[in-house]
Amino acid sequence: MKPRFEYTVHATDGMARTGVIKMKRGEIRTPAFMPVGTAGTVKAMMPESVRSTGADILLGNTYHLMLRPTAERIQKLGGLHKFMNWDRPILTDSGGFQVMSLTELRKITEEGVTFQSHLDGSRILLTPERSMEIQRMLDSDIVMAFDECTPFPATEDQARESMELSMRWAQRSRNGFNSGEEHASRTALFGIVQGSVYEDLRFKSIDALTEIGFDGYAVGGLAVGEGQETMFRVLDFTMPRMPKDTPRYLMGVGKPDDIVGAVERGIDMFDCVMPTRSGRTGQGFTRRGAINMKNARHKDDTRPIDASCACPACTQYSRAYVHHLIKAGEILGAMLLTWHNLQFYQDLMANLRDAIAAGKLSEYAASFRAEYASGDIDPL
Repeated sequence: MKPRFEYTVHATDGMARTGVIKMKRGEIRTPAFMPVGTAGTVKAMMPESVRSTGADILLGNTYHLMLRPTAERIQKLGGLHKFMNWDRPILTDSGGFQVMSLTELRKITEEGVTFQSHLDGSRILLTPERSMEIQRMLDSDIVMAFDECTPFPATEDQARESMELSMRWAQRSRNGFNSGEEHASRTALFGIVQGSVYEDLRFKSIDALTEIGFDGYAVGGLAVGEGQETMFRVLDFTMPRMPKDTPRYLMGVGKPDDIVGAVERGIDMFDCVMPTRSGRTGQGFTRRGAINMKNARHKDDTRPIDASCACPACTQYSRAYVHHLIKAGEILGAMLLTWHNLQFYQDLMANLRDAIAAGKLSEYAASFRAEYASGDIDPL
């Protein structure tokens, strides 16, 4: 019988670890990168294409799906997995981050957040209980607690008030999750650590969440403008305090070098729109850094985007062709570059897992950073 949720660490190297999350819909190898399928699709990709890159899990979004096509409709149609033809695990963001970004259209109270739909202007109240209900309707495998993503910068008093509200919402999220007994019996619930850049607030948040009890713990409120140095400093004091027998998820990160640094500090899971958004806007990721495929320097270049990549964009097409597609506004350009970017990210995660297992993470990280900073080679 497949487990509801089981996390096993297979190897460690310093703070970093590699392992496997086992769930009813499949295994998730960690460290893991989750492609973002905000509205029930990873933009410009077929589900089977996403799977071919090595992705074990996708991310869906409560806010967008509750507005369109609605959680009720998705439930009626058999759940999000059937709806989007993805039979492996799905993690759903609670909607908190998206709602908080509507700075002029929302109001926060103890009950929840009232906001104005960006689609039709209707007023909607999203509470911890409603977030749990929506994620249950979607039949999410990993459910995220509803929280307030503390903006940056924030004073310590502002961060404290925000964190304490999130902790009260975390308890209500746990209660709401447990009320759906049948769904809770086969899924997992993650809590979210808040506290901005303040060490004591992060510690209090971790203590509050572990007292409530969750299957995994996310670090929220980072990658919101604080910069890499500050983000790593927060992780340096936060990660040693985090539970060691559960997965640890850094939300909304990120850039390849951010991921490497966060893995070194003990993070197990990541998500970010960067590889897909970049693919739609002409940016490609390579082992020698990011390149702009709109640049004229690529127009006669017969080389692949990255000679070390095995994706179709690199094995079947030239930089010149991808450049042409993007300049011409052809949909295939976004598809090929997105496919490549997702492959790059999954290859990075596989390399990190291998390096940890071999006890050579520091060597791999140093090599990766040096090559990534070296810059693209001009065509002959």
